[in-house]
Order: sequence, then structure tokens, then C-alpha cells
Amino acid sequence: MNYKLLEQWQPMALGDDNPFISNAFLCALESAGICSAETGWQPLHIELDERLRLPAYIKDNSWGEYVFDWSWADAYQQHNLDYYPKLLIAAPFTPSVGPRLINANESDATMLFDSLKAICKEQQLSGFHILFANQQDQQLLDKLPLLQRHDIQYHWQNQNYQSFEHFLQRFKSRKRKNIKKERKAVSDQGIRVATIQGAEISQEQLNVFYHYYHATYLKRGRQGYLNRAFFQQILQAMPEKLVLFMAYLDEQPVAAALCFQDQECLYGRYWGCLEEYNQLHFEVCYYHGIDYCITTGRKRFDPGAQGEHKISRGFEPVITRSYHWLANKDFFAAAESFCQREKQYVEKYRDDVIQSLPFSEQ
Repeated sequence: MNYKLLEQWQPMALGDDNPFISNAFLCALESAGICSAETGWQPLHIELDERLRLPAYIKDNSWGEYVFDWSWADAYQQHNLDYYPKLLIAAPFTPSVGPRLINANESDATMLFDSLKAICKEQQLSGFHILFANQQDQQLLDKLPLLQRHDIQYHWQNQNYQSFEHFLQRFKSRKRKNIKKERKAVSDQGIRVATIQGAEISQEQLNVFYHYYHATYLKRGRQGYLNRAFFQQILQAMPEKLVLFMAYLDEQPVAAALCFQDQECLYGRYWGCLEEYNQLHFEVCYYHGIDYCITTGRKRFDPGAQGEHKISRGFEPVITRSYHWLANKDFFAAAESFCQREKQYVEKYRDDVIQSLPFSEQ
């Protein structure tokens, strides 16, 4: 099989403007030391037929993936087998749907499957995992004998809204009043939120954001995955993809959220603050992002994984899919049964959530 393994990402022509598989994003993760053998994200990118490229990593843990497989690792350990290292094909630290099989077409399915299995055998890996595949990749991966895992995220969909008030017209009266009350609570505290496009973000603003981002992780007793060098590099290399929402009280910053964007979607990613203010998180991370999408004509707002509180604020359930192969046949069979049960649960949960959306036509 004709494949090449790359120990660092090599810039290439990309047919998609998704920010998380861009050359700038992937290279910044490596040059800032975030994706490395020392952090458990050892780059081993795969190039097939000198055309098809997969952003891939050898993992010795499951941190920063957001498709949770700790129970699989525990099951291996209970049987004195090694689940780690494994091969992960993903946008690191980013639970967002996007391209994973760069430049792939339908005829690549068999070559892709055989090559990935061969690489796992060659590198003594327990299997491979392709996380948060987009619809185009799903069409190819559905042809292969892979496990499928399903999960739910909550995305905002733009129905050609002319304003935030136009969006609220869809809501039931009580739900609409709740959102207006939440937004008013922010302004009543004297807080304003500024939208700062990437090229306009100053070094001082970036430093403030990073301080807040890191402090928010420390409140949970953890270190943030991303370091200052990474944020400095992406600001320099891909400013057109960045949007900073920064909240000010008496002209002093008190909170910030750094988002990414492409032509169709806004992606809410990193949030931070030092002190808690009433309803400020919802304003900065959700409502201001919706405003931005309406103003700029973006079709979707992906505010990040998890969070049932998004439902009452107009974010709708979307099923995400990831694909998995385990070299151990017994564990593959056991995991297949697990995935089938999980799929049924996720689909039922989505249907239940649709019935509880705040829109008046529901």
C-alpha cells in the first residue's frame, strides 16, 4: 500500500475552509508544543497516494477528544490488554464536525481502510478512531465495516433572520421573555460586549483573553490544553478566522470568548472570566454569537459540545458521528453491541429534545 507517515503537518492545498483542519491551526498546535509525544498527542499524519491526507495522532490517553472511550480502555485493562497507544484522526481538542479525510473521494474507501489497518499493525496500535466526521466523509466511511458512535450537540440554525428580535418571534411568549430578561440583566450591570475581528485583536486583548481562559480551567482544578504561544501564532497566521467577544465593565475587560469562523459557520470555542456576573456567560457565548451570525449572514452557530441549557435558548439537537476500528475481534464485537444501543438512545433523546424546543410551532 502506498502511504507515507508524516511526523509533522506539511502545508498542503485544502479544499475546505474549516478552520480546524487548516494548515495554520494544525501547524500552530505542533510548533507551540501542544501536539507532541510528551503531551500524548504524537503527530503521525497519513498521506495516501500523495493526494489524500489525514490529520492523525498516536494517543496514549483519551484527554481532549470529546468522544469518551474511557470505559473501553478500562475493559482492555481488565483483560490485561493495551488500549493505548491508539490512532486518532481528528482536529485536536476540537469537538466540532468537519473534514477528516482531506481530498478523499468515493473510490478511496477500500484503500483507506486497508491502509489504516496496516498502519495500526505496523505501529502496534489497538485501533483507529475518526472523530466528528462531516457529511461528506460519512458517505465514504459508511461503506466500511466500522463501528459508529453517535452523540448530540446543540447548534443554532439561521432561518434568514433579519435581527435578534426576528429570531425571538419564533419563541413561545414565556421563553421569549426569559431571554429578554437575561440580556437585560447584563446591560443593567453596566456591561457592554464588543465584537473584535481577528486582525483588530491587540496583543493586550489577547493576553487578557488568555489569562481569563486559563483561569477558568484552574477553577476546575485543571490546566488549559492550549498555551499562549498557540494563540499568538493563530492570531498571526489566520486572523480572518478569529472573532473575539470581549465584555467590558467601566471600560475594563471582565470576560472574553474567542470564536472561529468560516464562510458558513461561527464556532464558539474558548471562554474565560475571573468573576461571575449575572447572565454574562449566556450573553457572551450564545446571544452575542447569534447576533453576529445574523449580521454577517452565517448559516450556523456551533457553540461547543454538551450543555442542555442551550435548548431553551434556541439551539437545536444535531447528531454527530464518529467511526472506530479495533484490532481485537472480541472487543470489536462487544463494542458493536454497545454502539447500537448508544445509537438508539441518542436518537430517542434527540426526538425528545425536539419536542421540548422553545419555538411556538413545536
